[in-house]
Amino acid sequence: MSKIAIIGATGRAGSQLLEEAVRRGHSVTAIARNPAKLEGRAGVTPVALDIKDGAALQQALSGHDVVLSAARFSGIPAETLLGPAKKAGVKRVLVVGGAGSLLLPDDSRVIDSPDFPEAYKAEASAGAVYLETLRQEKELDWTFLSPSAEFVEGERTGSYKLGKDHLLIGAGGKSWITFADYAIAMLDEVEKPAHSRQRFTVGY
Repeated sequence: MSKIAIIGATGRAGSQLLEEAVRRGHSVTAIARNPAKLEGRAGVTPVALDIKDGAALQQALSGHDVVLSAARFSGIPAETLLGPAKKAGVKRVLVVGGAGSLLLPDDSRVIDSPDFPEAYKAEASAGAVYLETLRQEKELDWTFLSPSAEFVEGERTGSYKLGKDHLLIGAGGKSWITFADYAIAMLDEVEKPAHSRQRFTVGY
């Protein structure tokens, strides 16, 4: 059993990470602006804070084996997490990445394709910068897990495929993963690390 801190634990991805971690018997600290709905949940310690408050975040992360971050990228640079995590003595940080920085078959980035939705560009661009910051990180053992192009609600099948830096495209040309199956891939990485200081991706 690991002691896991999940940042953004009430969001769509974060809530599934929490469910998967609890299902596997880990001790979870659920960090969010308003985690009140998690009060009384067995195996879960809710902590309300703004992750931009470095001192509060450092205190919340202290004593944990690993941190999972499901926070948005826009307006929250990597150092917002990395600095407090290092000061707290955390050794591993796993980040819910984005698909925009993944590569297409011609090795161009998804975010640079002509049909990439304008509404998602700011967040995707911030995610790409976040990944580059991690790639320069010398102290922490980090992992950045990018979902497929469509990151959606859906059933927990327990089935998925892994890739490295290229977008996974399944049957019929569809690229997708549910939050629940993504969470399985992330917790598998927590329990059996295979992508230390790497980005990888998951899909069907």
